[in-house]
Amino acid sequence: MADHATNEYTSSTRAQNDENDLFAAIGKQVMGLQIDDEDTDIAEDDRVKVVDEIESLCMNCEENGMTRLLLTKIPFFREVILMSFFCDHCSFRNNEIQPAGQIQELGSKYIFKVTHEDDLQRQLVKSDTATLNIRELELEIPAKNGRLTTIEGVLTEVLVGLEAGQKDRKKVDPANYEKISAVVQSLIRMSNGGNLPFTISIDDPAGNSSIEPSLHDSAVKGKYVNERYSRSPEQNIALGLGGDQESVAGKEELVPQVGPDTGEGLEDVDILEGQVYDLPIQCPGCNMDAHMLLQMVNIPHFKQVVISTTRCEFCNYRSSDVKTGGDVPEKGQRIFLDVKGPEDLSRDILKSESCILKVPECQLVVEPGTMGGRFTTVEGLITQVRDDLKRDIYDTDAEKYALDSMPEEKKTTWENFFSQLDNAIEGKVQFTIQMEDPLAASYCKEFGDPGKDPNVRIEEYERTEEENDALGLSDMRTHLNEEGEYVGEPVGIKAKESEGELQSRRQDHQKHEDQEEEEEEEL
Repeated sequence: MADHATNEYTSSTRAQNDENDLFAAIGKQVMGLQIDDEDTDIAEDDRVKVVDEIESLCMNCEENGMTRLLLTKIPFFREVILMSFFCDHCSFRNNEIQPAGQIQELGSKYIFKVTHEDDLQRQLVKSDTATLNIRELELEIPAKNGRLTTIEGVLTEVLVGLEAGQKDRKKVDPANYEKISAVVQSLIRMSNGGNLPFTISIDDPAGNSSIEPSLHDSAVKGKYVNERYSRSPEQNIALGLGGDQESVAGKEELVPQVGPDTGEGLEDVDILEGQVYDLPIQCPGCNMDAHMLLQMVNIPHFKQVVISTTRCEFCNYRSSDVKTGGDVPEKGQRIFLDVKGPEDLSRDILKSESCILKVPECQLVVEPGTMGGRFTTVEGLITQVRDDLKRDIYDTDAEKYALDSMPEEKKTTWENFFSQLDNAIEGKVQFTIQMEDPLAASYCKEFGDPGKDPNVRIEEYERTEEENDALGLSDMRTHLNEEGEYVGEPVGIKAKESEGELQSRRQDHQKHEDQEEEEEEEL
């Protein structure tokens, strides 16, 4: 029987992938076993085990307990090690999750608004480098042990931690006891589906945390936001990347270059269209020396944009981005493109970092900050969105096993979603692209004269207070008042006074200050 089980395993899918695929999806590993019903009398020790068991020391009673390890892939996420310890002597148990994949090139931040009781069952992965925040309670959970749980599980875990020692705290520190009790009551209501909505966020510099998405998140604006960002030197050092503080400080002396061979500075250089500029930077992935190439491009009937690309020879980090220049416009802009044929798929399109991208026919919504700036074609943009989502959801090595832990209804929903995107990319269906940009920094190519293309509609709109706050426009101080202080003014509206009048008022203000100083000196 043992030889039969061994032969069965050797010819199985799991054995063929074990050497190069230690972190296969759970369904893939189970399917690889392929043990028939007639093999039920195989000895336990002779069976091929998916979970590894290791005898280890119990830190509670110092007897030997059992640690179980499972190497697997999580849907919507990546490779992890699930660890479970149990001691038969004192019944102590502990469960942890450790990221097994590499540190990601960019850090990640997830912001999720819980608006319905069903949202509490969303799967949540918090790595040991992530900070979790509940905004309404001003409660922050620092980087600690990793967890694979749900949002309800996080609330329950925090609740248990806060309730521990409350009896003693009531006697020793009544003031803090009352404050913690108020937070505890709020957590109880939240975990039971009350006190909705509330916002939970995860900030992970290593990029190894996640919150499960849903196709219905687009129904509520800002319900699910996933932002990628470049790590700071301090964050790289905390993750063990890029050496110590002294090596980082030395890189501040890097001087921007016009080209890789000239060695000339950029102080007196005019930025010219079509010219490539080489800037030495610190790689956000490994904190080593890298290069950023910049080029200014003029888009007809739009404005000048700066296209940048970064490459690191040490960690092979690569990224690209598009930034628009010019003044902040007075109003935001909405662009509607009706894609009706292959010629529309080939249009040039610029999606800025501040733009919300929507395709209603495909139930697609891309929030600002998710993809960064992109200058490509319509087909290329939709293709990139599809590939990014597939990489997050599917096991790229074996899609049929990727969603093994997902309910059948969700699995069918995602399959239909990607089928709609595939049909849109191949031009089999007509659809509409909507781009809403509060900075009016997005663009879609029009065939013929501007404003004459029947498939493109452009309209302006007034920005909301929330958009102005998010963009930092509410705090801008650009107007000099009579007292010589810079104050805010509506963005996009020029000062009515001439430059000469402004200079004269500055001189009068300076004279007034000089007189006050002289009087103080005399006193």
